[in-house]
Amino acid sequence: MDTLLHTRTLKVAGLIAGLLLFAAGIVCSIAFGTTNISWRTILDSYQAFDSKSQQHLIIQTARMPRALIAAIVGAALAVAGSLMQGITRNQLASPSIFGINAGAVFFIVVGTAFFGASGLTTFASLAFIGAAFTAILVYTLGSIGNDGLTPLKVTLAGAALTAFFSSLALGLLLTNGQTFDQVLNWFVGSVSDRNMKIFTTAAPYMVVALIGAPVLARHMNVLSLGEDIAVGLGQKTVYIKLAAGVIIVLLAGGSVSMAGPIAFVGIIVPHLMRYLVGIDYRWVIPYCAIYGAILLLAADIGSRYIAFPKEVPVGIMTAIIGVPFFVFIARRGGRS
Repeated sequence: MDTLLHTRTLKVAGLIAGLLLFAAGIVCSIAFGTTNISWRTILDSYQAFDSKSQQHLIIQTARMPRALIAAIVGAALAVAGSLMQGITRNQLASPSIFGINAGAVFFIVVGTAFFGASGLTTFASLAFIGAAFTAILVYTLGSIGNDGLTPLKVTLAGAALTAFFSSLALGLLLTNGQTFDQVLNWFVGSVSDRNMKIFTTAAPYMVVALIGAPVLARHMNVLSLGEDIAVGLGQKTVYIKLAAGVIIVLLAGGSVSMAGPIAFVGIIVPHLMRYLVGIDYRWVIPYCAIYGAILLLAADIGSRYIAFPKEVPVGIMTAIIGVPFFVFIARRGGRS
């Protein structure tokens, strides 16, 4: 497959450019919004964390957590999507399409409605459990039959479970006003009104998963050639899929626990990165992490102005971007 960045030098340059854009995205996320903040004030806030001025408090309690959460969630969803597309050989795979996000939210809703769950740590734990349960269920349903796991069956299983869990969660929310108030902010997919405690609760697990993903890159390259070829080359595909599945659960579950079910990032970014650098996962994974963070930061900044002075949840922004992209990929038959 022809790529825009076809040499190692260009790929390294692309990573450096991505890092610069990422840094700019963090700064712009802190600076722009209902209350614009000057660059000097941003620099001062780093030098004086004990400052009590209004703008410094906005930076430290609202803008900085929001920027960090948007960055790590965008990176996590993009990397999770690239791994899912590799192990299923389905170019439409992502945590949102395969029901992992919906399952994580459903477990949060059930825990809140029936067991009185509350608190950020509890929500994070429920999101991880829900993501793991749904991932196992999708893989099991997609593997039923003599032909084993196929892209079509796993897509149908994921779509069915997405509709199932989303409907159940919405029904519980509508019949329980207290649960609705507690969980609505997660259900729509948003990074606003978050604090550093939410970030520090799930971020360590997600960072471990983001570090572990590149370790699987060489194995993912072999696995993407097909199950039979990978086995013929001596690869233990069961263990590779299991390790990738654990990483996907940590990334998707952590993302939902922080920001709710944000869709389409896991589809958009891996496709664009494969167009840029090819199918080598040694490049695809770091590119997905950097540019996934950039995409969600940009979407979050845009969400502050699309209905200014009110803010639109970032999940709506990614849907506006992602639905046409999804239709385009589906019409091409899932080809990168």
